[in-house]
Amino acid sequence: MSTTLPASSPADVSPLADTPLVGIVMGSQSDLKIMSAAAEFLRQFNVPYEITLVSPHRTPHRLIEYGETARKRGLRVIIAGGGGAAHLPGMLAAFTTLPVIGVPINSVTSLHGLDSILSMLQMPAGVPVATVALDGAANAAVLATEILAISNARLADVLEKYRTSLKDKVMRTIEELRKGGFSDD
Repeated sequence: MSTTLPASSPADVSPLADTPLVGIVMGSQSDLKIMSAAAEFLRQFNVPYEITLVSPHRTPHRLIEYGETARKRGLRVIIAGGGGAAHLPGMLAAFTTLPVIGVPINSVTSLHGLDSILSMLQMPAGVPVATVALDGAANAAVLATEILAISNARLADVLEKYRTSLKDKVMRTIEELRKGGFSDD
């Protein structure tokens, strides 16, 4: 998924806040290749974020502290990636009332990410994890931005422009295909 904004991108608009509003966390440095797409999208929208490692198995006390202090530190949404059993998103959701968006990461297991997807989808009642597609960190950032845009007119406007740019790209492609003999009738 391309996250390039239209010419009227918010790059010249000041950030929403001085402190991060979105936390991007992953359980391993190997997840950075996927999770960096979320950071790039947020950067283009000038949404302040932080990005860090929080391993539920190697640094469980850090996970608890991160979840319990997230709201006090100014975060409004957490994007958490995980492969394999993908405990990170669910465990963070257990320690915060902020929205947690899970990014299942395609791992080298024989299940090729299905285990991660199911881990995030099958959360117990009362402790949800909003889950995007496998390796869908960019969409997680879009969803986080949509959540923030509920109370931020600038972000709502920028999202409208972004959606229009997606539609325009499809329409340009249709026109190019028409010129090549394609008919969408």
